[in-house]
Amino acid sequence: MKRKLKIIGGEREVTLTVQIANTQEKIEKGLMFVKTLPENEGILFMFPQKTYGGFWMKNTLIPLSIAFLDSDGKILKILDMTPCKEEECHTYDPEISYRYAIEVNLGWFEKNQIKEGDYVFSD
Repeated sequence: MKRKLKIIGGEREVTLTVQIANTQEKIEKGLMFVKTLPENEGILFMFPQKTYGGFWMKNTLIPLSIAFLDSDGKILKILDMTPCKEEECHTYDPEISYRYAIEVNLGWFEKNQIKEGDYVFSD
């Protein structure tokens, strides 16, 4: 299942098509083993309530950027993440509570001038 999101910041509006990860299994798998991700596509992690903690890149083959969002869709933090094929992988922790997270190709947020404080809406 895919969904279109609109990201709005100032006068800009960018559309992103996302896969939905809304079960524990889908959240744990994320983009593991994905070899390529189309330019304006990503994955939206939907947690049942506010959550803490980070993401890791174990078995993830492509570099990604991740945005952490609150319940209203406001981008709270953006981090860049690199693939990890080791047993022990770095955890990318925003050190805040969040409700949603969006992973996209590395640099996608920056390329589209999306920053912390911008808002994400579902079509």
